[in-house]
Amino acid sequence: MSEDFSGIYAGEFEEVAENIRLEAMDEAQELVNSLDLLLGEVRHDPDQMPEFATKARHTSLILKKQAGTVGLRLIGTIAHRMENYLSSIKELPPRAVDDMQIFIDYLTDTLEGRISLDSDVSTIVRKLPAQVSFSEDDIEVRNIEVMLVMLHGTASHFVERELKQCGYRVHVVTTVFEAFPLIVRTKPDFIIISAVMPELYGIDLAVGLSAMPSTRNIPLALITSLDADDEQLQFLPKSTPIIQKGASFGDDLFKALDDLFLI
Repeated sequence: MSEDFSGIYAGEFEEVAENIRLEAMDEAQELVNSLDLLLGEVRHDPDQMPEFATKARHTSLILKKQAGTVGLRLIGTIAHRMENYLSSIKELPPRAVDDMQIFIDYLTDTLEGRISLDSDVSTIVRKLPAQVSFSEDDIEVRNIEVMLVMLHGTASHFVERELKQCGYRVHVVTTVFEAFPLIVRTKPDFIIISAVMPELYGIDLAVGLSAMPSTRNIPLALITSLDADDEQLQFLPKSTPIIQKGASFGDDLFKALDDLFLI
């Protein structure tokens, strides 16, 4: 399906929408080019890395917003990954300069047409750098995509750390509404969802994903502090692993991964 506005708007409205889309792409290209130039300066002066990180986060947010408005799904997904890479760590590792260059190159190649906007998003995201919290000598990053749908906080940091220790590529999404389209596009190998989320419960997301033909074969698990007999959990498919917060968390997580042949 082509990423344009054909069939969405009619006549002159379609032309206006396409012009808006092209203007957004031009603006996005200027932002990415500016970021690329600053990264080149960082290579010669590492003290500029904090300034670069701030600008990269800002650029990611703008690109995500633009992409959502004009339908540039691939651009938005790459920007989301770049934002996640930067937000999940306090201090950028030595490899960050090369990693950020990869993000910038993918954005540039897409905006300039060398990568089609219709490319398989799930393939592209697996080629992007994975943020790791440990020395590359200590852990081997595996080509297994895990999406963690949880609010930022102590619990999510703990879960993310445990998954990264297993070598997984972990992507954190903090709202159900943001997670749903990303799941459809990127097709993660495993999804861990917090049962209680703002606006729409993670339980609803799990039930919906399990029912849809395009996502029902993606393994998922639910993290919760609800009692096992809580009526809300009865809507889940019986095969959905439940990871209980508390003393049994580590064992429950290991069992879920083992049952799904991910370890």
